[in-house]
Amino acid sequence: MTDTPESTTEITCPCCQARLTIDLSLGVVLHHEPPPKPSSVTDLKEAVKSLKTETAQREARFKELMQAEKEKGKVLDRKFQELLKKAKDDPLTTPPPRDIDLD
Repeated sequence: MTDTPESTTEITCPCCQARLTIDLSLGVVLHHEPPPKPSSVTDLKEAVKSLKTETAQREARFKELMQAEKEKGKVLDRKFQELLKKAKDDPLTTPPPRDIDLD
């Protein structure tokens, strides 16, 4: 097998701009070079602003979750009281079925 320039070709992917080196005689990809990553930050002021808004959103969500966790005990207690009241108002007249009775 000879690696002459005629037996390999380099192709750029039209979708992702990755570079592929392909062996024409074998029909396989010999080398894959990932596309260059675009710069996600174009302006530092915008990046700082977006980080501050993300931080504020995170803090607000954390405070919401903390408040919900504090009230969780009250909610569970209220649900328990309602179910207890319902159980007292409507007692079982027949005992629940035993496992052996289900066969």
